[in-house]
Amino acid sequence: MSAVPDNSPAAAPRPTLLCVDDEPNILSALNRLFRPAGYRVLQATSGAQGLEVLEREQVELVISDMRMPEMNGAQFLAQVRQRWPDTVRLLLTGYSDIQSIQDAINCGEIYRYITKPWEDGDMLLLVRHALERRQLEQEKLRLEALTQRQNEELKALNQGLEAKVEERTRQLRLVHEATVAANAKLKQNFVTTIKIFSSMIELRGHSRPGHARQVADLARQMAGRLQLDAREVQDVFIAALLHDIGKIALPDDLLNTPLTMLHGEALGLFRKHPLRAEELLMPLEDLRGSAAILRCQLERFDGNGFPNGIPGLAIPIGARILAVAADYFNLQQGAMVQRHLRPDEAKSLILDASGKRYDPNVVAVFRQIIDSGYYAEPGAGVEVLSGELVPGMVLARDLSSRDGLLLLPAEHVLEARVIQQVQDFETKSGGRLAIWIKPFKDGA
Repeated sequence: MSAVPDNSPAAAPRPTLLCVDDEPNILSALNRLFRPAGYRVLQATSGAQGLEVLEREQVELVISDMRMPEMNGAQFLAQVRQRWPDTVRLLLTGYSDIQSIQDAINCGEIYRYITKPWEDGDMLLLVRHALERRQLEQEKLRLEALTQRQNEELKALNQGLEAKVEERTRQLRLVHEATVAANAKLKQNFVTTIKIFSSMIELRGHSRPGHARQVADLARQMAGRLQLDAREVQDVFIAALLHDIGKIALPDDLLNTPLTMLHGEALGLFRKHPLRAEELLMPLEDLRGSAAILRCQLERFDGNGFPNGIPGLAIPIGARILAVAADYFNLQQGAMVQRHLRPDEAKSLILDASGKRYDPNVVAVFRQIIDSGYYAEPGAGVEVLSGELVPGMVLARDLSSRDGLLLLPAEHVLEARVIQQVQDFETKSGGRLAIWIKPFKDGA
């Protein structure tokens, strides 16, 4: 065991990493990687030695190899979790032993596992993100403890301080309301950004403007009728908006070729787009659910899909929903077969593939929605002319151009400047926009 000398100023302590591996060359490689990045690096050649280091050193993050004599990485990290739960745990593995990785996840509750050989840039980024997350969690705990302590102090105040307590409570309530409002605005902006990004994706290939939002609206209604919880519905909606994101890198001629005409290398390349979509979204914690849905969007209910041939209910419910919603509109756009099908023809093909390509329960819900003659996003509201708009009105639905490009998101509060821009846009485009607003409340 050895520690790399720490030459940084005492006023600026560096994060301490502990690298545990029975191979000296691996330890040397990790040391060479992390020292220039500003980390203090400790090393141990076994799990037992690593525990000794942790007993006397303050360590923020541990990187442990899986295969070590006497005590493997899963066993070592399980002890680290039990004795030093605040230390971030990473597993380094050079072989595909799924059971061992599962043991490390279940027993050691590792943050992430890394395969050998690793990419230096990816390793540095992963460690930085892990330490940032640890810092945020510690700050959260500190703030929670501070809040609890302040609440206890408030309870101890005598009746002579009631007025001050009430004033402080009022201030805290205002802060809370402002925080809730800010969070709601952030969520709205997040969804709007996703919608804009999906519109950018549609600039390539066969998809017409507004295609992704059509798929997303239908998928969200299907998810609601299948009684998915709010988080799952949101994951399905976002996955549908981004279901073509993995096709960004595909060549133009492939994107413009119907699926039934793809063969050989071109078909193989197309079938990789769900994996690329998952890779693109995985760095975003809030999109992990949507990423899992996108990975499985080409799986079939009969198990003959891609990339893993997962059958039946083992396919995530969001992916089973997305497959139906996306194919319904793709069939009408000529993305799957050599001609553009009518809606009734597309519906018929979906029904015929129930139990083979699609989940029968999802198809049944799809049929209910389509047979009702209503699949567009409802958004309770009233359609108005642009000349009838007044400041303070709230959009009930997304405001899109005639080409399907998003102009303003639902829930946007109209201002005089924005109203003028909408009216100018209509004048320049030479066509009327479909504007839906929420009715004013009584007394408003």
